[in-house]
Parts: sequence; C-alpha cells; structure tokens
Amino acid sequence: MTRSPNKLIPAEFSAIPSLAASDAVGVTAVDELGAGALEAIGVLVHSDGDLPDGVPLDRAALGRAGFEAKPGTTLVLAGAEPTLLVVIGAGAVDDLSEAGLRDAAAAFVRAVPKATRIGLRVTTIGTVDATSAARALTEGALLGRYRYDALKATAREPKLATVELLLDGVDAAAASDGIAQGIVTARATAIARDLANTPPSHLTASDLADVATILGGRFGFDVEAFDKQELIEMGCGGLLGVNAGSAEEPRLVVLRYTPAGEPSGHLGLVGKGIMYDSGGISLKPSDPMHLLMKMDMGGAASVLAAFTALRDLGATAAVSGWLLCTDNMPSGSAYKLGDVLTARGGKTVEVKNTDAEGRLVMMDGLVLATEAGVDAIIDIATLTGAALMALGPSTAALFGTSQPLVDRVKAAADATDEPAWQLPLERKYRKQLDSDIADISNLGGASAGAATAGLFLSEFVGDTPWAHLDIAGTMQSDADDSWRSKGATGYGTRILIEVARGFTPVA
Repeated sequence: MTRSPNKLIPAEFSAIPSLAASDAVGVTAVDELGAGALEAIGVLVHSDGDLPDGVPLDRAALGRAGFEAKPGTTLVLAGAEPTLLVVIGAGAVDDLSEAGLRDAAAAFVRAVPKATRIGLRVTTIGTVDATSAARALTEGALLGRYRYDALKATAREPKLATVELLLDGVDAAAASDGIAQGIVTARATAIARDLANTPPSHLTASDLADVATILGGRFGFDVEAFDKQELIEMGCGGLLGVNAGSAEEPRLVVLRYTPAGEPSGHLGLVGKGIMYDSGGISLKPSDPMHLLMKMDMGGAASVLAAFTALRDLGATAAVSGWLLCTDNMPSGSAYKLGDVLTARGGKTVEVKNTDAEGRLVMMDGLVLATEAGVDAIIDIATLTGAALMALGPSTAALFGTSQPLVDRVKAAADATDEPAWQLPLERKYRKQLDSDIADISNLGGASAGAATAGLFLSEFVGDTPWAHLDIAGTMQSDADDSWRSKGATGYGTRILIEVARGFTPVA
C-alpha cells in the first residue's frame, strides 16, 4: 500500500522513538560512579542530617546560592573538573518515599539536559526497599528526559546513553532487579506517550492496529484487528455510529497475553481509542483543548503500552484487551442528535450529544469483555471534562462496582505516583440517563458528568467486577512536572501493569 508522505510508516514506526531510545540506554547499579567517563553526577541532599561526602560547599554556601534541599530543586556546581556536580533536593530524610526518589531522578536529568552519560548517588533510601527504590530512580531518569521529537528535523535534547546508580548500603542484586523493572515500565509509559503525542493524520485507527501487531510480535502478545465489515457483523453499533462521519475506517483491536504457566486469573482491559475528537455534529470550540483531542485515544494507548511489559515482567495472569478505535468527525454521513444506536448485545442508546462519544464506543468493548468471561474489567478513558473540573490535571477519577477491585487500582495508583481518587457511583443519578425512545441515553444532566458517564458504562458490564478510570484531566501536562514531561503523560500505563502482572480474581 502506498502511504501519503504526511504519514509515518508503522513498519519502521518512527512515531515510537522511545523503543529505540530505551533500548540504547544502559542503566546499571554500581559500587563506584565512573567520574572519568560521566558528564554529570547527581547527589541527593536532604534538608536535615550531614551533607554527603564530595559536596564541596557547606549548607550556608548552598543556602546563599538559593538551594535549601526542597524536593525537586537542583543546583549545578561547575568547577575545574569536566564532570558537572548537581545537588538534588530530597527534603527531610524521614519523608523520603518511592515517589520522592522518582521525582529526584527526573529533576536531575532535567538539570543537565545535554548530558548523555550521567551518574546518580543516593546515600539513603529510607524505608523504601532496594528494588522499589532502584525502579523509581530508573523511571524518573528515563521519563524525565522524555521528549517527542519524531517529527522534528533535529532533536531538542540528546538521548541518554548511560545512567549509573550508586545506592549506598543497598543490595546490588535487588537494585539491579529494580532497574530491570524500571526500564520496562518506563519504556511502556514512553510508548503510550509517543502514541498519544502523534498527530491524528499520522496515526489513524487502522494505523494503530498495525502498530499493535508490530508491538505484539516484539513483546509476546497476540493481536487481532476487526475492520468495519466485521464490526457490522459483530453488531458493534456504538463504534460504528461514532465512525459514521469519518473518512477513516474504525478498528476494534483485541490483545491477548497468555502467561507461561497456569494463569492466576483473567483480567480484561478496555481502552477508549478516539484517534481525534472533533465533537462530531456537537462540534467542539476551536480552542487549546480542541488541539489536544489527538490525545483522546490515551486510554487505548495506555492499554496497548501496558501489554508491552507483561512478558518481560513475568505477569502470571492472562490479560485481554479491547481497543475501540475511530475518530469522531462531522460530515453529511455523521451520526446525529436523536439517533439511536444499538450496542453489542442489543441495548439501544439515544444520542443526545455526539461529543459524548467515548462511552458509545466503550460500551461495545465492555460487552465483549464480559462475553470473554474475564474475572474483572478495568476500563480507562479520557472520558469527561467533568473529571478534569472536579480533580484537576493531576488526579484521575476512579469509579467501580467492586470495591476490592477499586482498592487494587487505587493501591496501584499510589504505588506508581499516578494519583486517582474514588468518586461515588451514585445510583440516584441513573434516572438522568433515561430515554423516552431507547433503553438509555448517552448524556445525563448538567452536573455530576463524570458520575453519570460512569453509570452509563456500568450498564454494560453485567455482574463482572468493574473499575473505571476517567483520565481526561491526567492525559497531558502543560509543562514538565516531576516525571511527567510536557505533552502526553502516558498516565495509567504503570497502574495497569501493576494490577495486571499478578492479578487474581476479586469479589
């Protein structure tokens, strides 16, 4: 097939530069930092206790330079030596956490953006275990240096080549294990970022299916893609309805990971894959948020990216994924307000707003997941502006029908520093979704929009334990923020990995 010059080619898929970049970075635990070969060495400095050996200034001098060891702050000390020394604020020793270590590593790599060979010394990891500490430091360094430069003639910053970690008094084997995990989870997150950052003309629904096939072959999971005619035969009226106004065909992409031994459980992951969301007939205003709608497939990107980590981390559960992929465009053939769509399984839905399209494609995926007999479903979607308004850009909204499953997702969110807050799935609001002519409508009232969207999705999961992450607020960052680089964050990828790798059935 001949491709437009305005498309990246999935076979080489330069739109995922993180694949090559992560493979090229050597992250190692060392007994001594190789100062002669390193361009920069970072040292964590706490606001209390003694300064680490090798810091050439006392606290008074550091203070005069404006450095008070607050978390996330840095000071570059340049001297006669060719190797830069960077002191990195880590706050009080007793407050040190896995998240703090991750943020410190990210602050370090941003302080020396042109350095490719770096070393980081950590004199104490507090109560954090060695594996978790090394994993967090690795994630922070790799994700903090992330940049999407696939479409630039010249990269803004050179890629990291060497990262040495010196953790005083820490078991080297445990640290090495953490580094290996961190490389995998950071790579997966960077893949999700690359996909969400890619312009919609370069990554259509069919392109994403091609990319999934490439990734599946490389990382050990099966991929099956269903085209428009097959979706018609399957009765996926939600995905087909949203796609009706588009010149691009939709795709349902099904992912399957099978562990080496007897599966500890079967987890289903469902991701919203709106490749570009114009709002359809309910057209969005042309503002900065509209520009970000290339990221409306962030849920599908996170699910696909999570699958790239399962084999390498030795996941014990079987995991299946459903990516519902299309763009949402206005045209003479587009679905309209007042139309009634029929979901997989037969439930009818009155369309009251074509910009509430995510839930329409997701309903087909949720039904397919229940039909597959999974033990639990987690869906992830850039679903509602209401979630952003309620919780801001740093915290995702979390809903569910199974509190044990919600608790697992919340624990994974806490462990990965991808904050999520559980909101009530208030059943009193269900009547807002009533329709005079169909089983349900796709829009509730003027308030509690995140909750009514969650209630809509819950109609399609039956008795299967279900949790829902609304990542509309957390999908992107306006500026570099700890491990979150400006642009798509890849939020949710590490949460899904954390839950999936050792998943067992829940109540």
